[in-house]
Amino acid sequence: MDKIIIEARVNELAPRDENPNVPFLPNEIIRDAQACYDAGASIIHYHGRTATGGPDHDPLFYQKTNSAIRDACPILIHPTLGYVAHGGDARERFDAVEESMKNPKTAPHFAPMDTGSVNVDWWNPEKNTYDTTGLVYENSTKTLMYFADRIKHHGLKHYLVSWNVSFTRQIEAFLKMGVVPEPAFVLFCMTDGISLSGHPGTPEGLDAHTTFLPKDMNVLWSAMNYKGNLLLLTEKVIKSGGHISIGLGDYPYTELGQPTNADIIAVVVKQARALGREVATIDDTRAMLGMTEGAAVAA
Repeated sequence: MDKIIIEARVNELAPRDENPNVPFLPNEIIRDAQACYDAGASIIHYHGRTATGGPDHDPLFYQKTNSAIRDACPILIHPTLGYVAHGGDARERFDAVEESMKNPKTAPHFAPMDTGSVNVDWWNPEKNTYDTTGLVYENSTKTLMYFADRIKHHGLKHYLVSWNVSFTRQIEAFLKMGVVPEPAFVLFCMTDGISLSGHPGTPEGLDAHTTFLPKDMNVLWSAMNYKGNLLLLTEKVIKSGGHISIGLGDYPYTELGQPTNADIIAVVVKQARALGREVATIDDTRAMLGMTEGAAVAA
């Protein structure tokens, strides 16, 4: 079986009330990038955050962070394009990547494409009601095709995110059109707890995703569980030939005390090796994902 690619999802929009180790500022993200790389991760995904935890999508945040991560270690960089988007201008949404690509030192290695639109309101399981009712993550086909074209232009790797079957069918269409090249890298975004937007983080939820992967195309897939404990599902993912995207950005992992992101990566590495899968290095990951041009191989 192929080596396993492990991605550290270090902060997202997670608070620190349950685990204070969620990184917010560039120096904290950079520290975690180094520690997660040392623990076995080959990719880091992060969101720009303020000192109080709010979102910060200033391109300078990403330039500073990307540059310092590159100085610290060779881990592959996957920054966000933002989370909730009510339509919006595709060029504006992609601006942080465009600015980062002006200097190879500040360039990321991936740019994400969530290949559809979905309601992302917060569910309150104690009250059986929604705390919000107007949050939409909107990604039109036109916007996605713009992202795909700019990602290709810059020589980055398309990072495709599927929240449900309709997203995966869109990915298949993009592959058939040549909008996205093979090998494709697809993240299955499962959700639990206060997020009902994706498939549940259960064996059945994962199977509902993998069943609809294109069978005649070169597609690698990874799994995450936003607001849920992915460690309950990692054995199945590992045995099924999938890859792992995990971290404090999705879930605080208080079952382990107050772990760091690197602590969680170490747990996955140990489990993967116990189940007979070696962990992919940076070079392995690049080769498996066909990352051979542009910023994908910049020093």
